[in-house]
Amino acid sequence: MPDQEILPTLEPPTLTAPPSPPPPNTIFRGPNGIRAGWRVLIFLALVAVIGIVFTIPFLLMRVLSKGGDQSLVGIAVSGLTPLGLSITEGVLFVIPSIAALIMARIERRKYGQYGLPARFAFRKDFWIGILVGFLSISSSLLGIFAFHGFHLTGLAIHGSTIISATAAWGATFVIVGLAEEFSFRGYLQYTLTTGMGFWPTAILLSGLFGLAHKSNPGESTFGLFSVVLFGLLFCLFLRRTGNLWWAVGFHAGWDWGQTFFYGVPDSGIPPYHNLFGSIFNGPNWLTGGSVGPEASVFTPIVLGIVAILFTRVYRENRYQTADFRP
Repeated sequence: MPDQEILPTLEPPTLTAPPSPPPPNTIFRGPNGIRAGWRVLIFLALVAVIGIVFTIPFLLMRVLSKGGDQSLVGIAVSGLTPLGLSITEGVLFVIPSIAALIMARIERRKYGQYGLPARFAFRKDFWIGILVGFLSISSSLLGIFAFHGFHLTGLAIHGSTIISATAAWGATFVIVGLAEEFSFRGYLQYTLTTGMGFWPTAILLSGLFGLAHKSNPGESTFGLFSVVLFGLLFCLFLRRTGNLWWAVGFHAGWDWGQTFFYGVPDSGIPPYHNLFGSIFNGPNWLTGGSVGPEASVFTPIVLGIVAILFTRVYRENRYQTADFRP
């Protein structure tokens, strides 16, 4: 019999289902999932609820205390003190941090993506920021001194108080830096950047940062303008380093030098247990008046110089955000 040719068996083609179309865009949902504005509203709602939970125990203690004596509550302190500032700023840091941790679970992210990664905590960027912040307030006061508007009068504290006050104010202003940087340039900066871009968000939040200081006693319009500039400078630090640790260090170094080391008003708030006593003399544009050096014409100049030098060293934009798809 003749050989029969064996034909290959052809398998039927595998049919794959076409990919499902993405959900349609709505007022609540965009191409990257829940819109940034709604996520911010959820975050702010969490902040409000957590804030109420934190407040209830202190309100109960105040009601139960005889005659409404606030001293029994344990947090009523006068003036700008390490204890009072640590408590208020510590709460300001803890509340949005808890809200951000909840949002991180919802958005399937890590908390560190919102600006404070643990692997960079208190490392090189932080300490460089501390040094530059202290040198910056020193430069501003040096400019005022050059025009005969500022001079030191000598030590204001002595003995072991110097050691305890140095440590207490140092720890306090690290808490201040963490609280204010994360509150204004942490979760909110990250999330709004995904919706409206980095610098529009930075301008918006820096404006709110200035308004938050409006209630400080003795604050002025020019002082608030400087606060906005601080906010924009901190956003520049965030943009170029990719996290908030440089800004936290600068914030702490500036405030520590201003309030404790040189003993000058901070946004209109007089110092307490400061290392040196000081005297201002001259017009408000030079000395900052009741606000202190933050409202001096030299502060925007110093901040501008810092921004220029910083961008010469840190040339790459390292800040990154990722799309959110629940």
